[in-house]
Amino acid sequence: MTHIDHVTGGVPADDIRADGLDAHLVVDRGTFRLDVALRAAPGDVVALLGPNGAGKTTALRALAGLTPLTGGHLHLDGDALDRTAPESRPVGVVFQDYLLFPHLSALDNVAFGPRCHGVSKAEAREQAAKWLDRMGLADHHGAKPRRLSGGQAQRVAVARALATHPRLLLLDEPLAALDARTRLDVRAQLRRHLADFEAVAVLVTHDPLDAMVLADRLVVIEHGRVVQEGAPADIARHPRTDYIAQLVGLNLYKGQADGHVVRVDSGPDIATSEELSGPAFVAFPPSAVTLYRDRPTGASARNLWRCQVAGLETHGDQIRADLTGELALAADLTTVAAAELNLHPGAPVWATVKATQTHAYPA
Repeated sequence: MTHIDHVTGGVPADDIRADGLDAHLVVDRGTFRLDVALRAAPGDVVALLGPNGAGKTTALRALAGLTPLTGGHLHLDGDALDRTAPESRPVGVVFQDYLLFPHLSALDNVAFGPRCHGVSKAEAREQAAKWLDRMGLADHHGAKPRRLSGGQAQRVAVARALATHPRLLLLDEPLAALDARTRLDVRAQLRRHLADFEAVAVLVTHDPLDAMVLADRLVVIEHGRVVQEGAPADIARHPRTDYIAQLVGLNLYKGQADGHVVRVDSGPDIATSEELSGPAFVAFPPSAVTLYRDRPTGASARNLWRCQVAGLETHGDQIRADLTGELALAADLTTVAAAELNLHPGAPVWATVKATQTHAYPA
């Protein structure tokens, strides 16, 4: 896989190959400007992540040819796609609501693409049958979309996109319409299908778990720009914006490192196990925070902050406390611990974090 520089998000010039995706997507829409570079080799699965309004869907529509570029370029396997009509591009799209033809059977939905490419009806249906069988839908060839479950409809939509043998597969929130249980099963199935896909796949999702499971590389977009890209594990460990930190469940701060201390911008010092110098990030999970109602006498004062409970909410099987004060942070604790501490909005607390549970890295 192409190495991605985590700080710049750039790809070394000598790593650029003709095969695969080489795109610089520039789209101006009123006051919003998308300016995103994407490169991927055949076999790569890239996930576009970002908050609402970041430009993910605009990027996907630009790749599909549904939104014209106002600048940049779009090359696929060395060909300039931005000069090709959308219907002539070797691109398959799986839309969020699947957009299956309601009057056609699953078989004919999948056969539709090959038929549009000039394949005979008999051959198109034969190809469609093979795709449905690969998707585990051998018993649903004749079913209309209304007779399919959400997971089955999603697999038909993927089969329809793959039946034209695209060199670029685009998936727009492919699991968003599924309930939690179905999502779990279909996510695993989709991962297997994408692993077998020999061209480039790009998916848009709001769900970090979908992105972590399905993608080889994450590209995080905020305000129309790439703010970070890399392997899922690296991004989870080295978030560079508040959005990414919240996405992966970390408290994140930026400041100046001096040895084993990071002086947080407009905040206190945080003791760390790493030794750094210069601009740095420091992060730690909410589970690393220990709360006390009274100042702990036996605790080191190195990472000890006086705070106040701003809010409480259920987070999985725990309680998450949002704290303000000397350091704004999130802390996770059990419902029993929250009750014993008599936590409530406005309650004063002391928060501690061991230096060994923090992680500092260059900004």
